[in-house]
Amino acid sequence: MDHQGGAAEVVQASAPGQIRARNRARILKAAEEVFAERGYRGATTAAIAERAGLPKANVHYYFGTKATLYRAVIDDILELWLAALDQITEDRDPAEALSDYIRAKVMYSRDRPHASRVFANEVILGAPNIEGFLAGELRELVRQKAKVFEIWVREGRMDPIEPAHLFSIIWAATQQYADFGVQVSAILGRRELSDADFEVAVETITRLVLAGCGVRRGSNDAP
Repeated sequence: MDHQGGAAEVVQASAPGQIRARNRARILKAAEEVFAERGYRGATTAAIAERAGLPKANVHYYFGTKATLYRAVIDDILELWLAALDQITEDRDPAEALSDYIRAKVMYSRDRPHASRVFANEVILGAPNIEGFLAGELRELVRQKAKVFEIWVREGRMDPIEPAHLFSIIWAATQQYADFGVQVSAILGRRELSDADFEVAVETITRLVLAGCGVRRGSNDAP
Protein backbone atom coordinates (compact mmCIF):
# COMPACT_ATOMS: atom_id res chain seq x y z
CA MET A 1 0.00 0.00 0.00
CA ASP A 2 1.35 3.42 -0.98
CA HIS A 3 1.01 5.38 2.29
CA GLN A 4 2.86 8.40 0.90
CA GLY A 5 0.51 8.63 -2.06
CA GLY A 6 -2.50 8.35 0.25
CA ALA A 7 -1.20 11.17 2.48
CA ALA A 8 -0.67 13.39 -0.55
CA GLU A 9 -4.24 12.77 -1.67
CA VAL A 10 -5.54 13.76 1.77
CA VAL A 11 -3.53 16.98 1.72
CA GLN A 12 -4.71 17.83 -1.78
CA ALA A 13 -8.31 17.05 -0.88
CA SER A 14 -8.25 19.18 2.24
CA ALA A 15 -6.48 22.15 0.65
CA PRO A 16 -9.61 23.67 -0.97
CA GLY A 17 -11.48 23.38 2.31
CA GLN A 18 -8.64 25.06 4.18
CA ILE A 19 -8.49 27.86 1.63
CA ARG A 20 -12.25 28.35 1.88
CA ALA A 21 -12.14 28.49 5.68
CA ARG A 22 -9.19 30.89 5.63
CA ASN A 23 -10.85 33.22 3.12
CA ARG A 24 -14.15 33.22 5.00
CA ALA A 25 -12.31 34.08 8.23
CA ARG A 26 -10.43 36.93 6.53
CA ILE A 27 -13.65 38.33 5.11
CA LEU A 28 -15.51 38.07 8.42
CA LYS A 29 -12.68 39.84 10.26
CA ALA A 30 -12.53 42.60 7.67
CA ALA A 31 -16.30 42.96 7.64
CA GLU A 32 -16.41 43.22 11.43
CA GLU A 33 -13.93 46.11 11.29
CA VAL A 34 -15.62 47.94 8.41
CA PHE A 35 -19.14 47.57 9.84
CA ALA A 36 -17.85 48.86 13.19
CA GLU A 37 -16.17 51.88 11.59
CA ARG A 38 -18.80 52.83 9.00
CA GLY A 39 -22.02 51.23 10.16
CA TYR A 40 -24.13 48.97 7.98
CA ARG A 41 -25.20 51.69 5.54
CA GLY A 42 -21.74 53.16 5.13
CA ALA A 43 -19.99 49.82 4.65
CA THR A 44 -19.51 48.43 1.15
CA THR A 45 -18.43 45.03 -0.06
CA ALA A 46 -15.66 46.76 -1.98
CA ALA A 47 -14.26 48.26 1.22
CA ILE A 48 -14.55 44.92 2.99
CA ALA A 49 -12.77 43.13 0.15
CA GLU A 50 -9.99 45.70 0.18
CA ARG A 51 -9.58 45.32 3.96
CA ALA A 52 -9.48 41.54 3.58
CA GLY A 53 -6.96 41.75 0.75
CA LEU A 54 -9.21 39.74 -1.55
CA PRO A 55 -11.08 40.46 -4.77
CA LYS A 56 -14.59 41.83 -4.34
CA ALA A 57 -15.88 38.80 -6.24
CA ASN A 58 -14.66 36.59 -3.38
CA VAL A 59 -16.87 38.42 -0.90
CA HIS A 60 -19.93 37.79 -3.06
CA TYR A 61 -18.86 34.21 -3.74
CA TYR A 62 -18.67 33.32 -0.04
CA PHE A 63 -21.50 35.45 1.32
CA GLY A 64 -23.63 36.60 -1.58
CA THR A 65 -24.88 39.99 -0.37
CA LYS A 66 -23.83 42.62 2.13
CA ALA A 67 -26.90 41.78 4.22
CA THR A 68 -25.93 38.11 4.39
CA LEU A 69 -22.37 39.01 5.34
CA TYR A 70 -23.59 41.40 8.04
CA ARG A 71 -25.77 38.69 9.55
CA ALA A 72 -22.81 36.29 9.48
CA VAL A 73 -20.75 38.85 11.40
CA ILE A 74 -23.53 39.29 13.97
CA ASP A 75 -23.93 35.52 14.37
CA ASP A 76 -20.18 35.12 14.89
CA ILE A 77 -20.23 37.78 17.61
CA LEU A 78 -23.22 36.26 19.37
CA GLU A 79 -21.69 32.78 19.32
CA LEU A 80 -18.53 34.15 20.90
CA TRP A 81 -20.34 36.03 23.65
CA LEU A 82 -22.83 33.29 24.47
CA ALA A 83 -20.02 30.80 24.93
CA ALA A 84 -18.75 32.94 27.81
CA LEU A 85 -21.99 32.29 29.71
CA ASP A 86 -20.90 28.67 30.07
CA GLN A 87 -18.74 29.93 32.96
CA ILE A 88 -21.86 30.23 35.12
CA THR A 89 -22.97 26.81 36.38
CA GLU A 90 -24.45 25.77 39.72
CA ASP A 91 -21.55 23.47 40.63
CA ARG A 92 -19.03 26.31 40.51
CA ASP A 93 -18.00 28.74 43.21
CA PRO A 94 -20.01 31.94 42.56
CA ALA A 95 -16.97 34.18 42.99
CA GLU A 96 -14.92 32.18 40.51
CA ALA A 97 -17.76 31.84 38.01
CA LEU A 98 -18.63 35.54 37.99
CA SER A 99 -14.96 36.53 37.97
CA ASP A 100 -14.23 34.28 34.99
CA TYR A 101 -17.26 35.60 33.12
CA ILE A 102 -16.30 39.22 33.72
CA ARG A 103 -12.72 38.54 32.66
CA ALA A 104 -13.89 36.86 29.45
CA LYS A 105 -16.13 39.82 28.59
CA VAL A 106 -13.41 42.40 29.27
CA MET A 107 -10.91 40.43 27.21
CA TYR A 108 -13.39 40.36 24.32
CA SER A 109 -13.47 44.15 24.54
CA ARG A 110 -9.68 44.17 24.39
CA ASP A 111 -9.24 41.58 21.62
CA ARG A 112 -12.43 42.11 19.59
CA PRO A 113 -13.41 45.77 20.10
CA HIS A 114 -14.96 46.00 16.64
CA ALA A 115 -17.31 43.13 17.50
CA SER A 116 -18.67 45.06 20.46
CA ARG A 117 -19.14 48.20 18.37
CA VAL A 118 -21.01 46.32 15.64
CA PHE A 119 -23.34 44.88 18.26
CA ALA A 120 -23.81 48.26 19.97
CA ASN A 121 -24.69 49.94 16.67
CA GLU A 122 -27.18 47.19 15.89
CA VAL A 123 -28.94 47.62 19.24
CA ILE A 124 -28.93 51.42 19.03
CA LEU A 125 -30.76 51.14 15.71
CA GLY A 126 -33.47 49.03 17.34
CA ALA A 127 -31.89 45.60 16.77
CA PRO A 128 -33.65 44.98 13.42
CA ASN A 129 -31.53 41.90 12.71
CA ILE A 130 -31.44 40.36 16.18
CA GLU A 131 -34.73 41.38 17.80
CA GLY A 132 -35.89 37.76 17.72
CA PHE A 133 -32.63 36.57 19.26
CA LEU A 134 -32.79 39.11 22.08
CA ALA A 135 -36.37 38.26 22.99
CA GLY A 136 -35.90 34.55 22.43
CA GLU A 137 -32.56 32.80 22.88
CA LEU A 138 -30.87 35.47 24.98
CA ARG A 139 -33.87 35.87 27.27
CA GLU A 140 -34.03 32.11 27.76
CA LEU A 141 -30.32 31.94 28.57
CA VAL A 142 -30.70 34.64 31.19
CA ARG A 143 -33.62 32.70 32.68
CA GLN A 144 -31.45 29.58 32.84
CA LYS A 145 -28.66 31.45 34.59
CA ALA A 146 -31.24 32.98 36.93
CA LYS A 147 -31.93 29.44 38.18
CA VAL A 148 -28.22 29.09 38.96
CA PHE A 149 -28.34 32.32 40.95
CA GLU A 150 -31.41 31.04 42.83
CA ILE A 151 -29.48 27.95 43.89
CA TRP A 152 -26.57 30.06 45.09
CA VAL A 153 -28.98 32.29 47.02
CA ARG A 154 -30.63 29.28 48.71
CA GLU A 155 -27.21 27.98 49.68
CA GLY A 156 -26.31 31.33 51.23
CA ARG A 157 -23.51 32.00 48.77
CA MET A 158 -25.12 34.99 47.08
CA ASP A 159 -27.57 37.74 47.98
CA PRO A 160 -30.90 37.89 46.11
CA ILE A 161 -30.50 40.00 42.98
CA GLU A 162 -32.45 40.48 39.75
CA PRO A 163 -30.53 38.50 37.09
CA ALA A 164 -31.58 40.59 34.07
CA HIS A 165 -30.30 43.77 35.70
CA LEU A 166 -27.13 42.06 36.93
CA PHE A 167 -26.27 40.89 33.42
CA SER A 168 -27.15 44.30 31.99
CA ILE A 169 -24.73 45.93 34.42
CA ILE A 170 -21.94 43.46 33.61
CA TRP A 171 -22.45 43.88 29.87
CA ALA A 172 -22.47 47.66 30.11
CA ALA A 173 -19.37 47.77 32.31
CA THR A 174 -17.29 45.32 30.30
CA GLN A 175 -18.27 46.55 26.84
CA GLN A 176 -17.52 50.13 27.89
CA TYR A 177 -13.86 49.38 27.23
CA ALA A 178 -14.59 48.67 23.56
CA ASP A 179 -17.53 50.94 22.74
CA PHE A 180 -16.11 53.94 24.63
CA GLY A 181 -12.46 52.99 24.78
CA VAL A 182 -11.42 56.42 23.51
CA GLN A 183 -13.21 58.03 26.44
CA VAL A 184 -11.58 55.71 28.98
CA SER A 185 -8.15 56.30 27.41
CA ALA A 186 -8.65 60.06 27.60
CA ILE A 187 -9.60 59.89 31.28
CA LEU A 188 -6.50 57.83 31.99
CA GLY A 189 -4.33 60.19 29.95
CA ARG A 190 -3.32 57.59 27.39
CA ARG A 191 -3.46 57.30 23.62
CA GLU A 192 -4.80 53.77 23.99
CA LEU A 193 -5.49 51.26 26.72
CA SER A 194 -2.71 48.88 27.72
CA ASP A 195 -2.99 45.28 28.84
CA ALA A 196 -2.40 46.52 32.38
CA ASP A 197 -5.39 48.86 32.05
CA PHE A 198 -7.62 45.95 31.04
CA GLU A 199 -6.39 43.96 34.02
CA VAL A 200 -7.32 46.83 36.32
CA ALA A 201 -10.71 46.97 34.63
CA VAL A 202 -11.25 43.25 35.27
CA GLU A 203 -10.33 43.61 38.93
CA THR A 204 -12.41 46.74 39.47
CA ILE A 205 -15.58 45.43 37.81
CA THR A 206 -15.18 42.07 39.56
CA ARG A 207 -14.84 43.67 42.99
CA LEU A 208 -17.90 45.83 42.45
CA VAL A 209 -20.05 42.97 41.14
CA LEU A 210 -19.04 40.49 43.83
CA ALA A 211 -19.55 43.03 46.60
CA GLY A 212 -22.92 44.06 45.15
CA CYS A 213 -24.03 40.43 45.00
CA GLY A 214 -22.79 39.61 48.49
CA VAL A 215 -20.35 37.06 47.09
CA ARG A 216 -17.12 36.35 48.97
CA ARG A 217 -13.97 35.19 47.26
CA GLY A 218 -12.42 31.93 48.42
CA SER A 219 -15.60 30.56 49.99
CA ASN A 220 -16.87 27.61 48.00
CA ASP A 221 -18.90 26.15 50.86
CA ALA A 222 -22.20 27.47 52.09
CA PRO A 223 -21.96 29.08 55.55
